Amino acid sequence: MVADVEANMDEKIAVKKAIIMMADIKGAVVNPGVYEIHEGGRVVDLIERAGGLVEDADTAAINFALYVQDEMAIYVPRIGENVEAALPVKAGEAAGKGTVNLNSAQSSELQTLPGIGPAKAEAIIEYRESNGPYKSIEDLKEISGIGDKTFEKLKDLISVK
Repeated sequence: MVADVEANMDEKIAVKKAIIMMADIKGAVVNPGVYEIHEGGRVVDLIERAGGLVEDADTAAINFALYVQDEMAIYVPRIGENVEAALPVKAGEAAGKGTVNLNSAQSSELQTLPGIGPAKAEAIIEYRESNGPYKSIEDLKEISGIGDKTFEKLKDLISVK
């Protein structure tokens, strides 16, 4: 009886916490468009909602494990396609702030920040993949090697969305 009550409460809490977001997926998917996805959903889930990948999708260019954020746009390139030409706007610029979004930036974009090299960029990505999306920019201080001095240099250049 107690186990049933606890299970029912856990289910109600899970339902209450389920946040629905909207994300846009374009390019080499069967049905490009805007889809609803629950918070915590990943790019692989969004691709599935869009009917899967087309035959010539460049899977090497996709981070399937990346968390999807509300209002995010994902572009799936085709094999041989120039991705730079296909995606002229960086994630931070698309948000209108000119900042790097800690929840969606890839390693190369993170490395454009002062003091962030390949190892720290990978640590930032690993943190969000292990702990979920960054809730505030201050969460960046949880990364080994990013203290108050480094954070002060970065705080106006980063965002979470």
